[in-house]
Amino acid sequence: MLPNRLLLPRLLLLTSAALASDVSAQARVEMGGGASADSTSAVDSLRGKSGKLFARLVGARRDGPLRILQELFGDTATRRPGIYRADRGSRSFALITMLPFQAKVAGRIGSYRVGNWPRERSGNSDLPEGFIEITPNNLDTQVSQHFRLRDFLTHDQADVWPKYLVLKESLVDKLELVIADLQGRGIRVKRMAVLSGFRTPQYNAPGVRAGGRASDSRHQYGDAADIFVDNDGNGMMDDLNHDGRVNQGDARVILESVERVEKQYPALVGGAGLYRATGNHAGFVHVDVRGSRARWGTS
Repeated sequence: MLPNRLLLPRLLLLTSAALASDVSAQARVEMGGGASADSTSAVDSLRGKSGKLFARLVGARRDGPLRILQELFGDTATRRPGIYRADRGSRSFALITMLPFQAKVAGRIGSYRVGNWPRERSGNSDLPEGFIEITPNNLDTQVSQHFRLRDFLTHDQADVWPKYLVLKESLVDKLELVIADLQGRGIRVKRMAVLSGFRTPQYNAPGVRAGGRASDSRHQYGDAADIFVDNDGNGMMDDLNHDGRVNQGDARVILESVERVEKQYPALVGGAGLYRATGNHAGFVHVDVRGSRARWGTS
């Protein structure tokens, strides 16, 4: 195995742009009109509980990639970091092969500052599996019907590229299920805004204080998002309960949806909290998939 000082430069050469010219023929499998029944059903099986996922993440800690992914994209794509697309209309799908966590050296990946995770040096078993490399060319990759990679990026280092993102498919799946639940109750959701998705530990640390961010915030693990419905794009929560006001009652509408989704899909259980609007942000709901139930700000 290559030492870190040699591994990092080699890994960083495997950018999405460079890999685009090396995608196997299988990654260009037709998934639309002329697709076989097998390829169509294979993609459908990857779309999560919501049926709305447009991407699957693969990392080194998994027990090998799914055979379906190998058949669709080729074995090389499931092992080499990058974003591989199989595009064909509504059947479009992406394989995202992550850069291993070990690519982080001294709190950085290349020029991008990441920091260190809580208890990282003492063997924290909850460390991220890997990082998605984000470039201006893949920033708008759809990971589901309503969400793109850019929605979950840390809000800092605007001029540093590439950036690196930690994201859990189960979070995106849960958010899509919440949207579907709301729509099923007649609540229009054209845009679910993500106020905060992934936060690097170095970005999270300055906000750690009583009443602020937690030092072990789930945002650092890619399985949490602060959300609000913003169909009109004004940066504020919409009037979801139609009482003529925008307040905590509208956030509760989303919370009620989260409760129903968790009841139907226990594997997606997690934390949920309500936050009031301030001068710095709109009111929002925190949603995560930590694996155990937690609630706050709901009284």
